[in-house]
Amino acid sequence: MTLKLLPTITSPADLKALPIDDLPVLADEIRHAIYEQVSRSGGHLAPNLGVVELTLALHYVFDFGHDRLLFDVGHQCYPHKLLTGRYPVLDKLRTREGMSGFPEPRESGFDLFSVGHAGTAISTAVGMARGDLLTGEGFDRETKPDGRRTVALVGDASIVNGVAMEGLNNAGTLKRQFLVVLNDNGMSIAKPQGAVAAYLDRVRTSMTYRHVKRAARDAILQLPGGSIIGELYHRAGEMTKAAIAENAWFEHFGLLTVGPIDGHDLRTLIGLLVEIKDFDRPLILHAHTIKGKGFEHCEDDATTFHSPKPFTVEGSKVRLKSGGRSFTAAFADALDDLMERDEQVVACTAAMPDGTGLTKVQTRFPDRVWDTGICESHAMDMMAGLAKTGLKPFFAVYSTFLQRAFDQAFQEVSLQGLPVRLCLDRAGLVGGDGAVHHGFCDISILRVLPGAALLAAMDEPSLRAGLEFMRTYDTGLSAMRYPRDAVADPKRHDIGECPAFEFGKARALHIEEKPDAVILGYGVMAVTALEARQLLSEEYRISVYDARFAKPVDLELVRQLTAENIPILTIEDHTIVGGFGSCVLEACHEAGLPTTNIHRLAIPEHWIYQDSRARQLAEVGLDAAGIARTIRELLDRPEEASEVPVVRSTHRQGSAIDSRTRSNLDT
Repeated sequence: MTLKLLPTITSPADLKALPIDDLPVLADEIRHAIYEQVSRSGGHLAPNLGVVELTLALHYVFDFGHDRLLFDVGHQCYPHKLLTGRYPVLDKLRTREGMSGFPEPRESGFDLFSVGHAGTAISTAVGMARGDLLTGEGFDRETKPDGRRTVALVGDASIVNGVAMEGLNNAGTLKRQFLVVLNDNGMSIAKPQGAVAAYLDRVRTSMTYRHVKRAARDAILQLPGGSIIGELYHRAGEMTKAAIAENAWFEHFGLLTVGPIDGHDLRTLIGLLVEIKDFDRPLILHAHTIKGKGFEHCEDDATTFHSPKPFTVEGSKVRLKSGGRSFTAAFADALDDLMERDEQVVACTAAMPDGTGLTKVQTRFPDRVWDTGICESHAMDMMAGLAKTGLKPFFAVYSTFLQRAFDQAFQEVSLQGLPVRLCLDRAGLVGGDGAVHHGFCDISILRVLPGAALLAAMDEPSLRAGLEFMRTYDTGLSAMRYPRDAVADPKRHDIGECPAFEFGKARALHIEEKPDAVILGYGVMAVTALEARQLLSEEYRISVYDARFAKPVDLELVRQLTAENIPILTIEDHTIVGGFGSCVLEACHEAGLPTTNIHRLAIPEHWIYQDSRARQLAEVGLDAAGIARTIRELLDRPEEASEVPVVRSTHRQGSAIDSRTRSNLDT
């Protein structure tokens, strides 16, 4: 498809200069540009295809260089980015040189928050709406007609998230303009779960634009907050009156509800937005959209095409690029085996059955596997309840989303001494999703919990062995981390059969009789350490261990190594603050062991932005070459420098978009 309009859009001002009749053409161009790029690079596809017209209409009516636009589940922001001048960097999507796949203030002033977690937009929008009132910048029809309006765009079923409910509850108390646009596509990443999702599904199938014309003042006045709603009804334009929903669930939060309307009908969208943009009370615009709109295979399988790898289309067949066997696939097979052997094993995920690998086991064991929807806190508590009944619950969750359930891990799991098992996918640096999704702090937050056992998998055999250990660990919470990456071939480094996990014990991978240094690798970093050892084989004798546990540390091994005064380098794909290396240092301190010869290599204390995982690891010195470089620095340094206990990578790459952001990185 030849793009004629999209390359001319350098800002929303260019969009506003177009006649409405040209907007469907621009929508098609945006849709094709996103599709073609994601087919080459991977990225979030179906969510962005479904929100094109909605985004066009919002930018056509509002001025988001002045007004506030907050995104929920930021992976639906690609059309927004193309309308705000970032088409020239679309071809480097999700790389350091191109645009992020999520809203990113470092790129543009049109992005207010760097956000990739669900449920946040309404609450942050309420905060900005209140802040603008206090500073005198908020819109008011009578006193501040040039003030800032506030819009929250919510999609992919994140409206059912608990934080979104809290935001709605508070939004209903606002006495000013406040618009929540509900992009209701009937999907989360997978099929949405729960009563609210079921309600929205009923609304979509039972109410159309023609049906809601029956709305009348008497019906509206009977609802909670009816006097306010009735007043707004009288102020509304004819199109808005026709679209006001009777008995809408959101009215109970004090929000007038308009819709559902066709989220792909540009004229209706623009007409309604023009009429409601100045309402001086909170309002929800309920728009029904199709996830994956415009491409049949995306519409038919929106889950697969939610965030696909690069792909090709050959006739009616779509082929996704293979990146090798993933840890997620390995986990799915291992859990399937556990559930086959042990009927007490149950599992759940929070809206990520495909992303965590649970789709396979959910098909085989539908009565023992649950998708709770986007609600990690509830999922953790539900797992605690299952554990209390004597079952063996496994909670498969991305490391970045575990943070949302820490309070429940503390109160309902650890404090009760319940054996809930956490399977932490996407641990460490995650590649193209960037800073919003890195699993960089799971060790730090979980190690404070008494009785917790923290494990990491280095390859598929160790993943299986770790899950088996967790199945029988009943002392308290246990967690195993593994990355968004392909599993290594255990035969490649000749490390032999994988032994069973023994509580708090490391595994020797390569032993030298009189080593110059020892590497304790945590998780997949143990495999990278073996590669670094090979790079150094003609220079130094390096022993390598798979640490296996961050809690408890193999103190017996560390005691032996420190007694021999051998330099020890701990390596982890986790922040240096409170991670595995810190566990080793603290264990040594408590045991009265010397720590001057213990050095740490980990993710440094600055944000690592979007790029391939391989490039991110190299950036912070966690690839084989970087580890070898650190070992050389340790062993070649003069005697007077040997007291320095910490090694950090300080190498940084430049800005993703332009030179203006480099100063932000350096500060």
